[in-house]
Amino acid sequence: QVQLVESGGGLVRAGGSLRLSCAASASSLSITKMGWYRQAPGMQRELVADITKDGAKKYSDSVKGRFTISRDNTKATVYLQMDSLKPEDTAIYFCTAKQINTLTLKLTDYWGQGTQVTVSS
Repeated sequence: QVQLVESGGGLVRAGGSLRLSCAASASSLSITKMGWYRQAPGMQRELVADITKDGAKKYSDSVKGRFTISRDNTKATVYLQMDSLKPEDTAIYFCTAKQINTLTLKLTDYWGQGTQVTVSS
């Protein structure tokens, strides 16, 4: 079982920045991918960005050039630097981690409880 602890959400004005952090309780050796999703009111949860253990990154088109995902494997922690924030970025942001069982090769997804990001116009 992996627990994910998120921090860094809050209220910011449009054009401002926030940095989200998510620490996993498991060893980073067993975590293949970490990332961030978000869900706005009345909307489906969507991928914001993710990063593999080797550093390969993927971003949604809506955040490319504004958000940067990074990962510290020594701390099993993923970060999301959010710059040039827009009101449409307002959502609950969820951290996710994919863990592999090295004996069975089974993959399991874990989710954090979410952190609110609100961008005012």
